[in-house]
Amino acid sequence: MWEDAIALFREYAGTGLIVIWYVICLIYLWIREKRKYIRVLLLYAPVLLLLIYFNPLFAGLIYGLVGGEIYYRILWLLPMTVVIAYTSTCIYGQLAEQDKGRLRADLFALCAVGIIAVSGSFIYNSPLFSRAENRYHVPDSVVHICDAIQVPGREVMAAFPLELVPYVRQYSSTTCMPYGREMTVERWNYYNELSEAMEQEIIETEDLVSLAREAGCHFCILPEKKKTTEEPEKYGWIRILNTDGYIVYRDPAIELIIP
Repeated sequence: MWEDAIALFREYAGTGLIVIWYVICLIYLWIREKRKYIRVLLLYAPVLLLLIYFNPLFAGLIYGLVGGEIYYRILWLLPMTVVIAYTSTCIYGQLAEQDKGRLRADLFALCAVGIIAVSGSFIYNSPLFSRAENRYHVPDSVVHICDAIQVPGREVMAAFPLELVPYVRQYSSTTCMPYGREMTVERWNYYNELSEAMEQEIIETEDLVSLAREAGCHFCILPEKKKTTEEPEKYGWIRILNTDGYIVYRDPAIELIIP
C-alpha cells in the first residue's frame, strides 16, 4: 500500500516543478519566517501532513479501507498554492526594498510566472472539460426537464438515464431519484433493478413500468433514440414533453398531490 501512496504522489506532482518549488518555499519559510502563527499554518501543518501521508502504517490502514481515489485526496489538504504565493510575495518584497532592487524583483516575478506556466498543461485542452451550456454548469437538458416536472411546494420522484443522474441534484433539490451517482461508478458494484431496466439497449416496457411504479416514480425520462418493446402509453403513461433528445413521461398511477 505504501508503494501505491508513492505512485499517487508522483501522479499528483505532475512534471515535478511545482513540487520542487514548494519544497524550496518550505525551506525558505523554515529559515526566514519568524512569526509563529505563519510557521504553524504554512510550515508545520503541511510537513506533518506529508509525514502522515508517507507513513507506511497509516497508508496501509487507510488505503486498504478507502482505496486510492480517497487516499489521494489527502494531498488536497496541502496548502501548496498558498505557500508558494506567500513565499514568492515575501521574496519579491525583500528584493524590491533593496537598493536598485526593483529590476531584480521584477525578474524574479517573471521567473515565478514562467515556472507556473511550464510546470503544467493547459487544462481546457483536456477531453474531460467542455464549454458550459448555462450558468449552472449542467446540461441544458437537465434544466429543461427539471423545470418541466417541478411542482411548487413539494418533491417529485423521477427516473433519469444514468448520463443525467450526476447533474440532477446539482440543479434541483426537489427532484428526487430512485437511484443516484452510485450507479455510475462501476467499481462500486451497486445494483438497482430499475436502473438496469432503464439502461437496456431495448427497454422491456412492461418491466420498466412495473419497476418505476414500485419505486414511486411520478415521472420517467427516456432518450428519444432508446427503443422500447411497446409504447409506454399502452401502460397508462402520458408523454408530456420532448426536449433536448429526451422524452418525459408522467405516470398518473402514482398520485401527485399539488399543494
